Amino acid sequence: MDKKLLGMLACPVCKGELKLDRERQELVCYADAMAFPIREGIPVMLAVEARTLGSEERLERH
Repeated sequence: MDKKLLGMLACPVCKGELKLDRERQELVCYADAMAFPIREGIPVMLAVEARTLGSEERLERH
């Protein structure tokens, strides 16, 4: 994912910072404990498409 694009994106729920998880191909919002998928290089920024982080993932904060 392009760093410039990542810098422009914000969580659609809280407008907070997103962290890129390259391994899982997701953008993670730790404030809302949500992970938004990246499909074919395109971030899917819909809350209904996001998955909820597990308790261990919430502590990872890369």
